[in-house]
Amino acid sequence: MTTSAAGPEGPGITGLSAENRRLRAELTRRHLIDLATGVLAAQLGASPADAAEHLAALSHATGLGVEDLAADVVNGVAGLSGSEPSAAVRAEPAAAAPVVFSTPEERRARQAAAAAETADTVGEAARALLEGGLVPLGAECLWLWRRDAWGCLRLAGHAGVGAAEAAAWQWIPPAAPPAFRTVLADGAPVWLDDGPEAGDVLPGPARRSARALLPLRSRGVTVGLALVAWPGPVVLDAALRKALVGLTDVAGTVLDAADAPSSAVPGLVDVLDALVHPAMLLRLAPPAETPTAPPTVEHLNDNAGAALGGAPPAEDRSLSLALPHVHADLAHLARRAHRTARTQRVARLPAGPPTDPEDRADDEGPPTLLDVRVLPAGPERAVVLWHAASDPGLASERAVARLQSVALFQDSLTDGGTVWSEQAYAVFGRSRDEPPVPLLGLRGLVHPEDGEALTGLLRTLTERRTGAQTVLRIVLGDGTVRHVRVAAEPLLDAGAVTGFAGVYQDVSASRRVEAALNATFDQLTAVRTRAELRHQIALQLQQAIVPEVPDLQEFPGLVVAARYRPAAEEYRVGGDWYDVQPLPDGRILVAVGDVAGHGIDSVTGMVALHNAQRGLACTGESPRRLMGWLNEVTLRTSGHPTATAVCALYDPVARVLVWASAGHLPLVLVRNGEARLLDPPHDVLLGAVPSYAYEERRTSLRPGDTLLLYTDGLIERRHDGLDDGLARLAEQAALVSGHPPDEQVESLLDAAPGDTDDDTSVVAVLVR
Repeated sequence: MTTSAAGPEGPGITGLSAENRRLRAELTRRHLIDLATGVLAAQLGASPADAAEHLAALSHATGLGVEDLAADVVNGVAGLSGSEPSAAVRAEPAAAAPVVFSTPEERRARQAAAAAETADTVGEAARALLEGGLVPLGAECLWLWRRDAWGCLRLAGHAGVGAAEAAAWQWIPPAAPPAFRTVLADGAPVWLDDGPEAGDVLPGPARRSARALLPLRSRGVTVGLALVAWPGPVVLDAALRKALVGLTDVAGTVLDAADAPSSAVPGLVDVLDALVHPAMLLRLAPPAETPTAPPTVEHLNDNAGAALGGAPPAEDRSLSLALPHVHADLAHLARRAHRTARTQRVARLPAGPPTDPEDRADDEGPPTLLDVRVLPAGPERAVVLWHAASDPGLASERAVARLQSVALFQDSLTDGGTVWSEQAYAVFGRSRDEPPVPLLGLRGLVHPEDGEALTGLLRTLTERRTGAQTVLRIVLGDGTVRHVRVAAEPLLDAGAVTGFAGVYQDVSASRRVEAALNATFDQLTAVRTRAELRHQIALQLQQAIVPEVPDLQEFPGLVVAARYRPAAEEYRVGGDWYDVQPLPDGRILVAVGDVAGHGIDSVTGMVALHNAQRGLACTGESPRRLMGWLNEVTLRTSGHPTATAVCALYDPVARVLVWASAGHLPLVLVRNGEARLLDPPHDVLLGAVPSYAYEERRTSLRPGDTLLLYTDGLIERRHDGLDDGLARLAEQAALVSGHPPDEQVESLLDAAPGDTDDDTSVVAVLVR
């Protein structure tokens, strides 16, 4: 019984990709014809239906296809056609302007522009413009940046560019290279026939490569910038400039599409793209979250895309769609590679016998993956490498013609003759003047540790009389070692082995890539271990200095409650601190502070400042002097931290609070159910400038007053201003006034959103 090629799990990526390409081509064609129909309708003053009939009549009269003629019509109104009007077109009785024939290059450019206008993402539009219009002009790559409201340029799409290079130019600030600033300021192109001026750095394949920088406009406003680069210097004459302007005019309109996705591991993507065999990057779900969630395909190199019939659609990049017949096996191998931190190998997938060609339609069977290797690549990714299966004869011819690392050989045991293909001499590092070495004579070239592997290969060929393969380390004349895969079949005559035929393949590059990927994984594991250790140390230090829920504290004339809330993300250990301490002279120190940043450096800075403030407060000096000394401590602390802080001393006899602020948020005073902000001195952060003289304020307090000291995590929200947060805090403080201090701080923390991934400290001081 004949079954569907993709099996019960659906058509797979091959069929979907083919259908997507057909629909995309039809959409582009329809878009171009609609543009031409609209032009003719305007010229004729006719309805769209009549204009469409007129376009069909012109196509019949000129002998041109409707799509080519549509390109000519649109080019004519865009001023991009240079040929004379056709006599057949001039003879038309209609009132439309004569159609000017375009050159084949102009038609191709217009069709590329139409493909770009119908693209779903800016990246797809960039590829359409490059492949259809710019490559025929000799260009190598295209960059498209979108200009934001702050004057920065963000890379929205690119083509002909590696992932690492794209990541390096993802953002360009307003202080951009001079050529960028000139284009944006003047709204005119910049032409660089032999590259930028000395000292200027621009994207492109080489310093002296020609570049064209053009403004992208939409509705008369410059909305972005395009850069086209060539492999080397090029004279950008008037004709070439005109063609470039015409092609990039459409780019301003496509910037409204979605941005092309950027890779989180651009270096790894570039390595996979450089491989000569199919390679796939998988993204795995973190084991702690959904250990059985299916992997997704993050990247396919060109060879993998060709083997699978195309890349998965952006809306569904699941592995089950890309390889429906082997996705479960690959997911299992990927998880085992991560669990064991070792490369996983299988000879072929699917593991069963290949499908009988008579049981499937031509070119519709699921692809077979040979010599599959799955390598762990970081905490959530895996690399899949394989060889594609196809007709052996055609595959060998294509591989030998395309790859210098693959060579054919044939040995005769009857006459002792050995024949190598030309590539074999390069594999073994021998000149054409030297005689080829038979398989039986390789022992003198093989690394001593691989002698048993060669013996096993020869025994399989001669004794078992079946094919075999192995990888041998070949030592060249200069001492260099190459990894060579040997795959051989015995030649039989009347049951006797008369020779061998097979393939040598230099797999040194693949082995180096595999070693590099394994080394990268080891490095990532070591970095992660060190980061976890630093995090635990920081967390323990912070918890020792700033407990989250301390006991309610009572002092002469005061009742104090404090709370600390860690950041939402566990790894973002912050530098908040608070302190309430009775002093020998009877006054009470009340303080809060916030060291900038997160992690071990912030926590160690916080510990240093907290302890220094405690010791300095025992001197009996005023808050302004204490703050000045604390500033000098900050300047001399390792890591050069900066911090905001409030240092207050309360006299329970006079009921007076004397306080100083180093760039910190205002205190909140709640009295008789109403809350107001105490305007702080406008002094600088701790650690900003040396020998700074801080000011101080005096605030008289009454029994029943509540004073709130806090850090910015209590009021900040991602999309609101600081004034909005302060107003919300004052309103909430008034609502909870009259409650015990511990209930007040709990209520204030509950009401704070905490959506900025920052930690929070709050201290409530009730005057008795």
